[in-house]
Amino acid sequence: MARPAPSAATGPPIAIRGLNHAYGKGELRKQILFDVTTEIASGEIVIVTGPSGGGKTTLLTLVGALRGAQDGSLMVLGQELRGARRRVLENVRRKIGFIFQAHNLIEALTSLQNVEMALLMDGRLGRREARRRATAMLESVGLAHRMHEHPSRLSGGQRQRVAIARALVTEPQIVLADEPTASLDKQSGREVIEIMRHLARARGATILLVTHDSRILDVADRIVHLEDGRLSTFTEAVIANTRHMMHLLAADRQKSVVPFVEAMSPEEFAELLHEVTNESRRFLDSTALATDEAFRSMLDRALRAFTRKLGQLLDAERASLFLVDPERQELWLTIAQEADQSVSELRIPMSAGVAGHVARTGESARVDDAYADPRFDQKMDRETGFRTRSILSVPLKNTRGEVFAVSQLLNRGDGKPFDAADEQRFTEFLQPIAVMLETWWSMTRLRR
Repeated sequence: MARPAPSAATGPPIAIRGLNHAYGKGELRKQILFDVTTEIASGEIVIVTGPSGGGKTTLLTLVGALRGAQDGSLMVLGQELRGARRRVLENVRRKIGFIFQAHNLIEALTSLQNVEMALLMDGRLGRREARRRATAMLESVGLAHRMHEHPSRLSGGQRQRVAIARALVTEPQIVLADEPTASLDKQSGREVIEIMRHLARARGATILLVTHDSRILDVADRIVHLEDGRLSTFTEAVIANTRHMMHLLAADRQKSVVPFVEAMSPEEFAELLHEVTNESRRFLDSTALATDEAFRSMLDRALRAFTRKLGQLLDAERASLFLVDPERQELWLTIAQEADQSVSELRIPMSAGVAGHVARTGESARVDDAYADPRFDQKMDRETGFRTRSILSVPLKNTRGEVFAVSQLLNRGDGKPFDAADEQRFTEFLQPIAVMLETWWSMTRLRR
């Protein structure tokens, strides 16, 4: 049975006020943390980013009662750790699960014994119950078939899963993780972090995680940035972690982004979408960056390249993006790409056309014969010189669940109408693009 989360009366599990910390004395004294102040709520996942040497690990060890707080206030699970007695620090440590990059597993013990030992050292359970819980925990991290193996016979991802099982088997109220994915490949790292998040959520644990790994930032409820010993806000963290990269993308790929994307395989394209979407999601949450021209410019070119790529992947003659302008009740055709033509700045009323129908209803539409469908607005063909035969139109919804755009494919290359498989594949690719488009559209509207 999981431990209950701390009640609101006891305050947040972690509350830090004016925390300073230094190493050495006299001329050798070096201050590592400067006036760090923050609170972490029960069940919250907070990621700390920042360059090496910025004080991240020091902060983690202070919160974990692994070293004494020197100056300021550090309340953990209702206990003031500054000046606390050894017994108080030990009691706090028993309620914390630690996960480190180096795993710190005992090589002489099997995976099961490593996890079981954490329970036996806790002293609350007998050996039989400890064995049962350790077995169940290893099964929950997908290691039922490897629990009798020693760490040397496990992969890096499997060893980290054992470390997670050992940290969570005692049902801690707080989980502290220091670079848990640093030595893992992308897939293993994602699996490990998802397991940690799921199990901690199920037990109501608070997670404080230090990482350089930008691939896992999306799991956080909140991101803070620690550099040169000073803690900054989420918005500042986003700026520090992504602005430089976006400026480089905007400058270096201005002319090459279309062929760069077109040369990608479907698998590579899907991976690129995932990476750019993560950056877009963080920018979308940060209104302070809404005027970042480099990022907006990069998104503009990326959306055009990605739209063109979608047309190729679905073998469509044209791929288009319509933005919904609710104030004017219009659709704004901002991107329409095919082999040798680009159309932009075309506005149509939301009351007209298949795209307008999709925008109003929020439901996808497949049209086998455009000119036989009463929803089709032939005016579009007359203005563009294009001859529409079949249509696949899909709504894109923002973070509030509202339709803010419509993406549309026209004319399958083989002359056949679009089918259900086309719609499913198109929708899957559009999900990450929707995040990028919402970011771009938010920036565009703020500039108007």
